[in-house]
Amino acid sequence: MCCTLPTPAAPQALPAGPVALADGRFVLGADLAATAAPEDPGFFNYSDYEHSTLRQLRLGLTASFEATSHLTFLGELRSENFSEVEAFALFARIRPWRTRRFDIQVGRIPPTFGSFTRRAYGHQNPLIGYPLAYQYLTSLRPDAVPANAEELLRMRGRGWLSSFGIGDQTPARGLPLVTVFSWDTGVQINTGWRGLDVTASITNGSASNPRVGDDNDGKQVAARLSAQPRAGLAIGASFARGAFVDRRVLHAGIIPADSSTVQQALGLDVEVARDRWLARTDVVLSEWTLPVVGSPAITKPLQALAMSLEGRYTFLPGVYAAARAEHLTFSRLAPPARPVPWEAAVTRIEIGGGYYIQRNVVARVSLQMNRRDGGRVRSANLPAVQLLYWF
Repeated sequence: MCCTLPTPAAPQALPAGPVALADGRFVLGADLAATAAPEDPGFFNYSDYEHSTLRQLRLGLTASFEATSHLTFLGELRSENFSEVEAFALFARIRPWRTRRFDIQVGRIPPTFGSFTRRAYGHQNPLIGYPLAYQYLTSLRPDAVPANAEELLRMRGRGWLSSFGIGDQTPARGLPLVTVFSWDTGVQINTGWRGLDVTASITNGSASNPRVGDDNDGKQVAARLSAQPRAGLAIGASFARGAFVDRRVLHAGIIPADSSTVQQALGLDVEVARDRWLARTDVVLSEWTLPVVGSPAITKPLQALAMSLEGRYTFLPGVYAAARAEHLTFSRLAPPARPVPWEAAVTRIEIGGGYYIQRNVVARVSLQMNRRDGGRVRSANLPAVQLLYWF
C-alpha cells in the first residue's frame, strides 16, 4: 500500500533553460558563479592586483536577437564583485548562406586562440581554478618595458604588481600568456567541412592583451584549426601574432624606431572522452619580442611554455572527481645578460570534485597547490568552494 501512494510532481525551483521571446528570435540567458577561498599570499590566482579568481562573485547576462535568417546580434554583460558592468561580448553574426557552415562575426568577438578560451568557464571547467596559461600573470606589461635585462630580472614572480623604467612607471599587473578575461575586437570568419573547423580573425591587441581600441599601429592575426576524427576525440591547433606594446611607449623617443614589439603564440590541445572519463591536455607557447635598449641587453625573444593535463571521472549521475597538473616554464636570457630564466617557473596541482544539485546548478570543492621558483611568496595551498548556476 505504501508503494502505491502517489508522489506529488513539481517543477524545478530555478529556471533550467534560456528564456525565449518573440517566437524564439530573442533569447536571454544568465550565469552566476560564487567562489570563496582563503587569501592568496602569493597572488597565484590574481587577474590583477585587487582581484583573485578564487574570491569573487561573477554575474553574467547573455542575449541574442535573430534579426533575419542571415543576421544575428549577440552580447554579454558581466560584472565581478558588484563592480562596474562590462560589455564582455557584443558582435553581429552574418551567415551569407543558410545551408553552408560559413559565418562572419564583427565586433567584440569570441577569441580565436586556444581551447579553454572557447569553452564556457562555468560547467565546462571541471575545477574552480583557471589554467596557468590563461590566467597566471607574468611581469611583462603593454604600457611599460624594461630598460635592460637586470631590470626585467628584478620583477621575477611579481606579475601582480610589476614596474619598469620605460613607459608608465606606476606599478601594475602584468600579462598572462593568453587571457580569458577579455574578448577580441575585430572580424572573425568561421567555416568547416564535416569534422573539420577553421577559424581566422583580425583584431586589435594581442593574445595576452586584447583591445577594444587599437593602442598601437599593428593588428593581431589569429587562426585555429580543430578536427574531430571520431566521436569522443577532438584535436586543435592555434596561432596568433600581434603587436602588444602601447604606442606611447614606442613614441617616447627612447626606443629605436625599427624595434619589433610583437607577441606570437602557438597552441595545441587534445580532448578524449570515453564512458565516464574525460581527459584534456593543453600546450601553449608564447613569445614576446622586446626592444633592445640598455645594457645588458635583451637580445632574444622572451618565451614561456605552459603545459597542462586534466581529467574528470563521473562516479554517479551528477557526482564527479577531477584533477589538473600544470607547469609553466620560461626561457633563459642570452649573454651578455645573466643566463637565467627571465621569469620564475610555476607548478600547480589542483584536485576537486562536484555535485549537480540539478542539471544547471553545481556545487564544487577543490584544493590547489602552487609552487614557484622565485618571488616573495613561493608556495601556497588554497582550498576553495564554488556554487554555479546558469540558464
